[in-house]
Amino acid sequence: MSDDGLPPLREVIERHGLAAKKSLGQNFLFDLNLTRRIARSAGKLDDVTVVEVGPGPGGLTRALLMEGAKRVVAIERDARALPALAEIAAAYPGRLEVISGDALDPSWLQRVEGPARIVANLPYNIATPLLVGWLTSEPWPPWYRSLTLMFQKEVAERITAKPGSKAYGRLAVLAQWRAVATKLFDIDRRAFSPPPNVTSSVVHIVPGVPTAAIRVETLERITAAAFGQRRKMLRQSLKSLGVTPEVLLQAAEIEPTRRAEELSVGEFCRMAQQLEISF
Repeated sequence: MSDDGLPPLREVIERHGLAAKKSLGQNFLFDLNLTRRIARSAGKLDDVTVVEVGPGPGGLTRALLMEGAKRVVAIERDARALPALAEIAAAYPGRLEVISGDALDPSWLQRVEGPARIVANLPYNIATPLLVGWLTSEPWPPWYRSLTLMFQKEVAERITAKPGSKAYGRLAVLAQWRAVATKLFDIDRRAFSPPPNVTSSVVHIVPGVPTAAIRVETLERITAAAFGQRRKMLRQSLKSLGVTPEVLLQAAEIEPTRRAEELSVGEFCRMAQQLEISF
């Protein structure tokens, strides 16, 4: 038996026939010490509802409950995992609610009560769409206090990248415009079953005050144009906006010979403000 009195995760997976499905982006973590480290990274859990996406056989779910989560709402698309999750719910009466469904369908939000934190080993195939949805949610500040999420290391570095780096792009600007994103630690591929082809990383994101009061749509439009041709100077790459780039850049006090990867988040926001004001 494990520390929580439940069978080891490998035994649970074998008993319920839960071989990971590549089509669902599944990679399971067996090490409870590691999943508990992830749970602790999310901060104080005893006064919030924790939302977990893609719990699978429940390795992280068990860790969240062991670390004192007041309530966990777990959204699982794979019906094969539901009996295993039901066993965890029985061991923690009243503290785990399992929703059978697709996390991309936001109807599950109706089941989240009070302050919340999102903690998840996200299925790789929906990780970025989910993150973008949470970062662009309205109104802001959002309904959650923080996001503690596992991504492929490459994606984690794109979220937390700084200007001038190869990883810096649209995702970094979007994440850092209205939140503070920190890469906490890496997880070796051998910790998973089956082992993915890449290293994973845990990222912690805390919503904050936006760098500028602009519409999400405007910022996305600016970054799409600028990074769509990132090797070109802004006076060229911004032509796709349908405005005169030099006029927009002058209003935002940005040199037209600079490139997208050189601009700070604040400078992108200045361009977005000018686009909304002047055009």
